[in-house]
Amino acid sequence: MTLERRIRLIAGTFVLVSLALAHWVSPYWLWFTAFVGANLLQSSMTKWCLMEDILRALGWAGPQDPAPDNPPSRGG
Repeated sequence: MTLERRIRLIAGTFVLVSLALAHWVSPYWLWFTAFVGANLLQSSMTKWCLMEDILRALGWAGPQDPAPDNPPSRGG
């Protein structure tokens, strides 16, 4: 699984878990949902993601996607 897919999986899980916690525990958990959304917006504009740094530090980054300037070869 690529790093980008891991980050999407974690973000989606955080959103769903915080919504469930807001429903069954306390509506203050919606602040966590807002935090996740704000981080997604920030990372789309700055191309820096805190979760990416955390996963790399933990050694859970996984395989990297090819750089946009260097598309994979089609073979042939």
